Amino acid sequence: MLFIGFWFHKKNNNTEDYFVGSRKMTRWHLGLSVVATDVGGGFSIGLGGLGFVMGLSGSWILFTGLIGAWLTAVILIPKVHKTGVKNGLQTFPEILKYNYGKTVALAAAVISAIGYMGFTASQVLAGAKLTSATFVAVDMTEAVIIMGAIAVVYTALGGIKAVIYTDTAQWIILLSGLSLVGVPFALHSLGGWEAAKVFLTTEMLQLTNVKFTTIINWAFSIIPIWFIGMTLYQRIFAAKSAKEAKRAWYIAGVFEYPFMAFLGVFLGMLAKAAFSAGIIPEAEMAMADNESAMPLMLKHVLPIGALGLIMAAYFSAILSTADSCLMAASGNISRDLFNYKKSKNALKVAQWMTLVIGIAAISVALYIPSVLDLMLLSYAFMVCGLVAPVLGFIIYKKPSPIAAIAAMITGSSTLVIIQISGIKLPYELDAVVPGLLLSLLVMFVIQTFKPEKEVSI
Repeated sequence: MLFIGFWFHKKNNNTEDYFVGSRKMTRWHLGLSVVATDVGGGFSIGLGGLGFVMGLSGSWILFTGLIGAWLTAVILIPKVHKTGVKNGLQTFPEILKYNYGKTVALAAAVISAIGYMGFTASQVLAGAKLTSATFVAVDMTEAVIIMGAIAVVYTALGGIKAVIYTDTAQWIILLSGLSLVGVPFALHSLGGWEAAKVFLTTEMLQLTNVKFTTIINWAFSIIPIWFIGMTLYQRIFAAKSAKEAKRAWYIAGVFEYPFMAFLGVFLGMLAKAAFSAGIIPEAEMAMADNESAMPLMLKHVLPIGALGLIMAAYFSAILSTADSCLMAASGNISRDLFNYKKSKNALKVAQWMTLVIGIAAISVALYIPSVLDLMLLSYAFMVCGLVAPVLGFIIYKKPSPIAAIAAMITGSSTLVIIQISGIKLPYELDAVVPGLLLSLLVMFVIQTFKPEKEVSI
């Protein structure tokens, strides 16, 4: 991974190379990069935790990813790619600046940078949990620093091309490692699938072992992120054509569901069986959580060589998401917030910004308890603040900047207030639901009743 970063470091001449890969990327590299970024280490670990608790029904969380990917391909990509290429856009806030003006773009840059900072930290945390549960000689702090440093260095050096090409390699390693090493060895240790099923409840083998409100919460957090993710806009702008981008998104959707969705929860189910069968010692499980069950199982069922391979697979997934989030936050701050894109030293500034953000994310990862909770909270913050203005420029010919700003403030502040105050919503709904609905309502009302001559912001 470091070698790829150094390789592209020598080939990057400007920010066009660094952030959008000279706009020459093709469907398979883009598609695998998109799914590697979205699923990554956090969802890999999180899916194992869901499989451990609810079984096959945990797979529904990535069905929302399939819907989001395909909706984006049909609705968003044709409009955004054409505008991006024509106007030389490289980041998500730049598309908002094109449609609304500078103020909306600055607000989007802040929301997006904060969200991706948290998301990067969640990936590093996933790696730390994986390492500390598997290798007793490496503690969590050491694991966070080692993996975080590698991701930060090759991303800061190589830019988006390093990210996309490493993502392709990392996704192949992950899929091969889980399906060809993890599953066979786990089944063998349990005596086969029929023997493993003895330790699983009937509900865990069904797709209905999930509350409808849980699916609603997942849908509100995950589907909209496909319309606002900075990492995704960078790949749309990096695509050789709109057609290539659309096909890449179709590929990504299929790899999310059913491939990764069922593979992840299946390993979590095998971890549940391994715990019930006594393969995972009760003392170790008592010191861990649901998300640590799968790596604990792998530690006990895999021989040393195979354990190294499967750990490489998971670390690949973690790095594939962390690097993309670093690129997103770096672009938000260096290009959109501080406007360094016109500077003679724009490329160096972007690289140093990536390094600084990466160090901050590593620090945050040392203090966060749950991978999946942090990921979904980061998603929710961006969804509540950014979905309304995106739908605004898709639906309306003359979208209102005032409506966009009001919707962004309403959505993000609603989420923050509910989270901080600890308000319990009816039917176990998450704060993202009222946050997103209120932001869309504000956008619609102001857009509908805006004055004829709106003041530019």
